[in-house]
Amino acid sequence: MSTTRPEPAVIRHLGQADYEPTFAAMRAFTDARTADTPDELWIVEHPPVFTLGLGADRGHLLAGAARIPVVQTDRGGEVTYHGPGQVVIYLLMDLRRNKPGGKLYARQFVHKIEQAIINVLAAYNLAGERVEGAPGIYIADGPKRGAKIAALGLKVRGNGCTYHGVSLNVAMDLAPFTWINPCGYAGLETVDMRTMGVAPPLADVQRALANELVALLDVGAEAAVA
Repeated sequence: MSTTRPEPAVIRHLGQADYEPTFAAMRAFTDARTADTPDELWIVEHPPVFTLGLGADRGHLLAGAARIPVVQTDRGGEVTYHGPGQVVIYLLMDLRRNKPGGKLYARQFVHKIEQAIINVLAAYNLAGERVEGAPGIYIADGPKRGAKIAALGLKVRGNGCTYHGVSLNVAMDLAPFTWINPCGYAGLETVDMRTMGVAPPLADVQRALANELVALLDVGAEAAVA
């Protein structure tokens, strides 16, 4: 088996893009990729949309949800919301290819993604933590302890190729989160960085999270591609 280091990941900035064509593009990319296709990270901001995981219960869509489009996806998890002011990064990766630290398993992959979020929050003096059995990142202290600030949903195909990814709330209209049971948890409070007292430019947080993901996943990175 070759131990040649794979090509560095390509980072693509998609700007603001509708969810459904982006979802279709992720699947098309994954369908077409080969063992030599470089991994890619797609940075995007979506117009308002609710997305449902494969096992999602539509009963978690509450009063008010009808005013925003709902899209069924093939990721794991329940219902979540994407909207302006949120960093979304999709991770189109091959977990089975050789890396200096060896191949990644799905659990390790999730752990590294969550750590990247924790590191970015810490850079803005915000404490984030994991909650056992509930993927994503939650506020670790203060009056908002336990509120969710970042969500995670992935699709890992049998060949080890992944898509979907992570979202971090920066400065959003949080009302749509009250129209669902976020990630299937009734009454779960959802916050953003602005709620927690910091409001950096979205582009700064996009860049910071992409850099952390690249470092922790050890995929290198080519110059960003528009």
